[in-house]
Amino acid sequence: MHKFRSHTCADLRKANVGDIVRLSGWVHRVRDHGGILFIDLRDHYGVTQVLADPDSPVFADVEKVRSEWVIRIDGKVLARDETLVNSKLPTGEIEVFIQDMEVLGAADELPLMVFGEQEYPEETRLRYRYLDLRREKMQENMKLRSDVVASMRKRMWDKGFREYQTPIITASSPEGARDFLVPSRLHPGKFYALPQAPQQFKQLLMVSGFDKYFQIAPCFRDEDPRSDRSPTDFYQLDMEMSFVEQQDIFDTIGPVLQGVFDEFADGRKVDAYADWPQISYRDSALWYGTDKPDLRNPIKMQDVSEHFRGSGFAIFAKLLEQEGTEVRAIPAPKGGSRKFCDRMNAFAQKEGLPGMGYIFWRDRKPARMLRFKEFLTMTFEEIEEHDPAYSKELLAEGAERIKTAASAGDSERAEFLFDAYFGPHEAAGPLAKNIGPERTEAIRQQLGLGVGDAAFFLGGKPKAFQRVAGLARDVIWDETPKDPEDENWRARFAFAWIVDFPIYEQDEETGEIDFEHNPFSMPQGGLEALEGDPLNVLGYQYDLACNGAEILSGAIRNHKLEIMFKAFEIAGYDEAEVRRRFGGMAGAFHYGAPPHGGCAAGIDRIVMLLAEEDNIREVMLFPMTQRAEDLMMGAPSVPDNAQLRELHLRVIEPEA
Repeated sequence: MHKFRSHTCADLRKANVGDIVRLSGWVHRVRDHGGILFIDLRDHYGVTQVLADPDSPVFADVEKVRSEWVIRIDGKVLARDETLVNSKLPTGEIEVFIQDMEVLGAADELPLMVFGEQEYPEETRLRYRYLDLRREKMQENMKLRSDVVASMRKRMWDKGFREYQTPIITASSPEGARDFLVPSRLHPGKFYALPQAPQQFKQLLMVSGFDKYFQIAPCFRDEDPRSDRSPTDFYQLDMEMSFVEQQDIFDTIGPVLQGVFDEFADGRKVDAYADWPQISYRDSALWYGTDKPDLRNPIKMQDVSEHFRGSGFAIFAKLLEQEGTEVRAIPAPKGGSRKFCDRMNAFAQKEGLPGMGYIFWRDRKPARMLRFKEFLTMTFEEIEEHDPAYSKELLAEGAERIKTAASAGDSERAEFLFDAYFGPHEAAGPLAKNIGPERTEAIRQQLGLGVGDAAFFLGGKPKAFQRVAGLARDVIWDETPKDPEDENWRARFAFAWIVDFPIYEQDEETGEIDFEHNPFSMPQGGLEALEGDPLNVLGYQYDLACNGAEILSGAIRNHKLEIMFKAFEIAGYDEAEVRRRFGGMAGAFHYGAPPHGGCAAGIDRIVMLLAEEDNIREVMLFPMTQRAEDLMMGAPSVPDNAQLRELHLRVIEPEA
């Protein structure tokens, strides 16, 4: 028999009853049932219940074991009584009577319990990550991650790609985040950098004649941490192709990712690749308040500025006199109660805005009896008698405007006015009173709302409020009643391509133009597009969003030197600076560069979605803390003086 085990702790079944077996693993928990000791023995594969009673030759030794000791046991497989079968365990029909035991590794008192899945502070979990990783949920997450990477590799090979490894030590390159610099011993005063991405190398591979490249690539960025972003390093499925257009990239990587999600969705619905919409960056910001929308939420925001321009609501009317301002509406189906509207207003204030305006629509019951055609034949007194609760001033105003439009032969306008003043949808709330029935009805019709619905309004320069608008959209969908078919809306993976990104942005304070997104993207329209307003230049650049997370980013690359130099010139970099920063790529483009493009999919985020985790650290083996520290290994650490001298470095202490 093998020195440590004949079976894993997941192997044994009823067919093994009577066998003499050897198991090794961790003591998951110990239970004393009237002098009989039961141990749940755990290894990477599963759990087997083993037991000892006073008749066992090693009973005294078994009494000493504690949680997380590593032991080896020899014993006989027994069938459990039918009333004691554990249907939740694959090994639940059997147990092993211990005949011999060896302690392979004793454990001190634990700072973190493995059994029970208790909650612990993040600092404790990361300091003792080797214990945290023993927990069932973490084991499953890491197995899932490994399986996802293996699936990605297989699917890319099946698509005709080969995997190539690019350098880890390279030159510093602006990719949108800070580099991690590595001092050179052989070249005092000079530094290497850890790559933020294999961007330049994979483009150089295309220039080198490799038609299809992929890599499970480590990337290093000195970034501020977020729940969906590591502050130091991450992994991506990186790919590049030659002689392709944007749609070719989509048609290659889209089915790969759909296949991965299908494989690991665990019963959740995965939108078919053919149904993934392509949404412009501008529309995504307008409709969803973000460039990574969650399409499981069907609510679309709309620009309703025209309904407030020159209106009686002075705040929005004056705001719209300023250049670059808008008023956007967030529809809230079934959100039409004052209590909910007040709650959403408080939400906006909590997020740092003055509040949100709102309108909600309720049933104007008496008006339901009134029909447009009979209204045209009624006198004012008859109309007033029909709806005595209505404001006489509005009643008179509405009746006059409706009959004037009808007399002029504009029946469409007359019917609209009738709906505004006397229709079944009565608008309520401070905004409705300020802007009047016609504007509120126009808003209702534009948004497609009805009785029991509401709309919320935010105004100003979109960049100042659209983040909160996007969050409010999610809160509204999350908290309002659902139709039966939407009750299980979370159990779905919904994808959207975000396209037509602007290449440039303007600093509001300095007026300077800089790259808003990837500087290596080919501008739509080529060199000619760069002759006009830079803020109107769009790139062949794209992201893939899934359930509110960006899981992929890519572009068709700018492979023509004259376009590349012009694109950088607009952002303030002359040709000499471009050659200094990107000399390898600029030099290569002199010798025949094919049209090429690619993308990178974030493995950590994809696994986070599949594992239904809210924090990326739950799917990484040894992540850093929020402060970018490794508490377990003690990184970052202070180098000793000999190391600093060898690297010709001095440390300047920060000022207090």
